[in-house]
Amino acid sequence: MGSPDLAFFRLGGLPLFVAGDDLAGIILASLADAGLTLQQGDVLAVAQKIVSKVEGQTVDLGTVEASADARRLAAEADKDPRMVELILRESTRVVRSRPGVIIVQHRLGVILANAGIDRSNVAGSEDQVLLLPKDPDASARSLRDAVGERSGIAPGVLVVDSIGRPWRLGTTGLAIGAAGVAVIEDLRGTEDLYARPMQVAEVAPADSVAAAAVLLMGEGAEGAPVVLIRGLPAPAADQPAAAVLRPPHEDLFL
Repeated sequence: MGSPDLAFFRLGGLPLFVAGDDLAGIILASLADAGLTLQQGDVLAVAQKIVSKVEGQTVDLGTVEASADARRLAAEADKDPRMVELILRESTRVVRSRPGVIIVQHRLGVILANAGIDRSNVAGSEDQVLLLPKDPDASARSLRDAVGERSGIAPGVLVVDSIGRPWRLGTTGLAIGAAGVAVIEDLRGTEDLYARPMQVAEVAPADSVAAAAVLLMGEGAEGAPVVLIRGLPAPAADQPAAAVLRPPHEDLFL
């Protein structure tokens, strides 16, 4: 686990992505413009937002009809009933709600606010919103394969999103899709510095890397949704991002 030397390269010159864009080709062109050549073991962290845009996950709220359940929850949360309808469609259950926010378990298994549906950095009117990718792990695999076919190097890929945390203010990066990257490492049974066996040591390297990448990507108008990461140890196995989700029977809070 871990590496003494990690390097992060923020890619510039990227366009405002739209549905159908050649994401792999645009990333490779940006790498070339930056004088960077992919190496074995490299990882690309890609913002969820551009993956969703390329995959056509934009929805016009004008096309959404709110159900009775959505209207009731919208009144409680003081939100647009059409937005709440989308939140319910994207979720398996509502965890908590209060004015301004609805915490749900997304169909991907992640607990987050408003099902990850967002208006920020989405072109068009205020009625244009963006959903999470339908299958971020599949998105990561597809991008990895496409880049590998064209460059001869198949990098690891992380689809990263910003997410809030219970009991702490602010957002941090989270890996919601992964391919060719270690997602969870179980260190239980290994020894610490004093030769004591560790009993609860499970680490999430993909989330740690995602958090660092999001620092470079920014949250506003930075326009830097792709980060190249160099120096990560090779994964022991190719795991999906879903591997880090805690099984429901182990959850003490929900």
